[in-house]
Amino acid sequence: MKKITIVAASILAASLAFVSCGGGKKAADVDSSKTIHVRVGGSPETIDPALNSAVDGANMIIHAFEGLLKFDSKNEVVGGLAESWEQSKDGLTWTFHLRPNLKWSDGSALTAKDFVYSWKRVADPLTAAPYGYDLLNLVVGYEEASAGNTDALGVEATDDNTFVVHLTNPCIFFDKIAAFAVLVPVQQATIEANGDGWTTKPASYVTSGPYYMTEYTDGSQIVFLKNPNYWDAANVTFEKIVWHLIEDDNTSYTAYNQDEIQLMKNPPTEEIPVLRGGNEFHLEPIMGTYYITFNTEKAPFNNAKVREALSLAIDRKYVANTIMQGTYSPAKNFVGPGISDATSGSSFEEVTGNTYGNHFDTENYEADLAKAKKLLAEAGYPDGKGFPPFDYLINDTGYHKAVAEYLQSAWAQLGLNVTVNIQEWKTLTADRRSGNFDVARNGWVYDWDDPSNMINLLETGNGNNDGKYSSKEFDSLVNKARNSVNVADHYKYLHEAEHVLLQDAAMAPIAYYNDFWMQKPNLKGVWHSPYGYWYLMNAYFAE
Repeated sequence: MKKITIVAASILAASLAFVSCGGGKKAADVDSSKTIHVRVGGSPETIDPALNSAVDGANMIIHAFEGLLKFDSKNEVVGGLAESWEQSKDGLTWTFHLRPNLKWSDGSALTAKDFVYSWKRVADPLTAAPYGYDLLNLVVGYEEASAGNTDALGVEATDDNTFVVHLTNPCIFFDKIAAFAVLVPVQQATIEANGDGWTTKPASYVTSGPYYMTEYTDGSQIVFLKNPNYWDAANVTFEKIVWHLIEDDNTSYTAYNQDEIQLMKNPPTEEIPVLRGGNEFHLEPIMGTYYITFNTEKAPFNNAKVREALSLAIDRKYVANTIMQGTYSPAKNFVGPGISDATSGSSFEEVTGNTYGNHFDTENYEADLAKAKKLLAEAGYPDGKGFPPFDYLINDTGYHKAVAEYLQSAWAQLGLNVTVNIQEWKTLTADRRSGNFDVARNGWVYDWDDPSNMINLLETGNGNNDGKYSSKEFDSLVNKARNSVNVADHYKYLHEAEHVLLQDAAMAPIAYYNDFWMQKPNLKGVWHSPYGYWYLMNAYFAE
C-alpha cells in the first residue's frame, strides 16, 4: 500500500486560504447556518478513491467525487455523471452517456477519457488498489492490465461523452459496481504532478462531485466547500462541511455537547443506556458483519482447527447483547440480514439457515466451548499447552476495546495468552493489509447488495483479504458465481462458498452491524444508507 505523504506545515497554512480555480467562497466567509460539522472517525488512512477501503474515508469521498452512477435515498441506482446507460443484449457491453459540459472542481473539462484513465489506474499494479481485482476482474483484459499492461483493459471513450466497458461475462449487478466510489473519475494531471500526496493538498485534490477541499490538517480536520462547477450544484444545500478527525469517542461526544459538532458517529458506549430513546440518538441497521481476521500465513493460525477453536470459544450472544448493549446482533453465519437472494424479496441469510443450518448456535455456547477445547487439543495444544502468546490488533473506538478484553478472557478458557494491541485507525488498516498482525478485529459493510461483495473478500488475491486465506475449492465456487448468467446459480454457488468459509474457519464472524450516532434535532434532510454512509448534500438546519 502506498503511504500518504504528510503535508508540511507551510503547505497546510497556505491551503487554508485556497479557493478553487473554478470560483467559490473562502472557507472563512461561509455563514455558520450553511456549515455542518461532522465526525465519522479519526484521520483516515486515505481519501484516494482508488486506495480507500474504509467507511470513514468513503463518507468523505462520496461528498467530493461522483461516478457514472450513484445510489439514491431509496438505495436505488440512479444517474450520476452519466445521464443514461444501457447494456448490450448479450450483457457484455455497457455504454454510459455522460451529462453535457461536465467540469472538474478547477473548472477544466471532465470527459469520458477521465474515466478511462481512472479505471485503468485502479487496475494498475503500481496503484495497489485493494478493490482492483474484485471490481474489475470481469472487464476484458483485466489480467494483462493487473500485470502492468493497463492499455489491455476493456474500457474506452468513443467520444468525450461516451464511456464503454467490455465484460468477459455478463454481471447481474454491474450497475451497482459502476456506482461504487472506487470507480469515480480522478484527474490525471493533478495525480501525475503531485504523486502520492495529491489527496492531502487542497490545491491538488481536484474533485468531480458536490464539494472540493480547502483544508487538510492531519489529526484535526478536513474542510470541504461547495463545488460551483458540480453539475447539480443548485441542489447542494450546505456550503461547507468540516470533517473533525477525532479518534476518541469521549472527546467527540464533548464536542457534540458543546455544539461544535452536529452529527457524530459512535457516541461513547457507556452513554448509550442513557441516550437510547432520546430524539438525538439514532440506531439503524446496515449491511455488514463484525468479524475477526486470522493471519493464515503465520503458525498456528494456518491450522483450521486452531481458527475454529478460537471462533467457537466466543459467546456471540453475550458479546452482541451485553457488551454491545444490543446495538449489534449475534452472528450465526458470515452473511447477515438485509442481503438479497435469488427470489425477489428473499434473504440470503434466511436461505442459508433453511438450507445449511446456521453455523453458530448462539443459544448453546457451552457446547461450542467444549468443542473448542477438543479442537485445540486435536491441533496439538491441549489446554493451550505449547500455544505461543499472540496479539489481538484493534483501534480504540466503539466497542472494540471492550470486545477485546472479553476475548482475552474467552480465549484464556482455552489456556491461551493474548495481548491487546491498540493502534490508531490509519495505522491499524495499513498493518492489517500488510500482514503485520497475528489476529485482528475486522468488519465489512457492503458496497452493493450482493453477497459476493463480502464473501469474495476471502478469495485468493483479493486486495481486502487481510488474512491471506486461500482455498482452491472456495476460489472455484466464487468464480462460478461471478461468471454465472443464471441468477439462481449465482446465489447457489455463493451459498456453497460461504459454507466452505465457515467450515474452514477462514474468519470468525461475531456480530451483525448497526450504525449508531448522535444528530442535532434541527439537522434535517440527512439520509443514512445501508452501506454506512451519511449523505449531507441536501441537508439543512431547520429554523
